[in-house]
Amino acid sequence: MEHVVIPLDAERDVSGLWMRPQAASAALVLAHGAGAGMAHKAMAATAEGLAQRGIATLRYNFLYMERGSKRPDSPGLAHAAVRAAVAKAGELAAGLPLFAGGRSFGGRMTSQAQAEHALPDVQGLVFFAFPLHPPGKPGVERAAHLADVKVPMLFLQGTNDEFARLDLLSETVAGLGPRASLTLAQFADHSFHAPARSGRKDPEVMAEILDACRTWMAAT
Repeated sequence: MEHVVIPLDAERDVSGLWMRPQAASAALVLAHGAGAGMAHKAMAATAEGLAQRGIATLRYNFLYMERGSKRPDSPGLAHAAVRAAVAKAGELAAGLPLFAGGRSFGGRMTSQAQAEHALPDVQGLVFFAFPLHPPGKPGVERAAHLADVKVPMLFLQGTNDEFARLDLLSETVAGLGPRASLTLAQFADHSFHAPARSGRKDPEVMAEILDACRTWMAAT
C-alpha cells in the first residue's frame, strides 16, 4: 500500500491510499462515507477484499475529513475531491480500466460529479450502499441526477438498509434502464451488517458484495 498526496488546487491537498495487487485487472477510486475516513476498518476491508480479487483501489479523504471536521464539505468541494482523486488514479493505474464510486455519501458525491461533467476515462460507477434518502424519510429526490449519468452503474445494497427503502431503490434502478444494475445482500443494513438471527455472517455478506463487484467490472 502506498500513501499518496492528491492536490485539490494550488493550496490544498488531501491524502490517498493506493493499493495495487499483482496482475490487477481494473482500478476503483473509492470514496468514504460521511462519518468515517479512508482509513476506517470498513474501507480497509473493502480495499483489501478487492485486492484479493485483482482490483486496485485508490482510497482518499474528502477535505473536511482530512482536516478533522465532522461537517461534510459542500457538494462543489466534494466534487472537486472526486475529480482530483480520479485524475490521480489515472496516473497510478497505468492503463487499467478505471471505475469510481464509494461508500454512501462518497458514492453519491461521485455520481453527482459524473452527472455534472463526465469523469475522465471512468468506465462505470460502483455504489456501496447508495443513500437514496435519509433514515425515516423515504423519497427519491437524491436520485434525480442519476438520469444524467451516462456510464454503467452498479448498486450494491443491503435489503435492510434504512437509507434506501427497497421498493424505492428497485424502482429507481429499473428506471435507469440497462446501464444500471442492482445486487442485493439479503438482511444486510447500510453497513452491510446482517443480524445474527438471519444466520448470515458479515464476512459472508462482504464476500458476496465484492464478488459481485469484480464480476460486474470484468463485464463492463
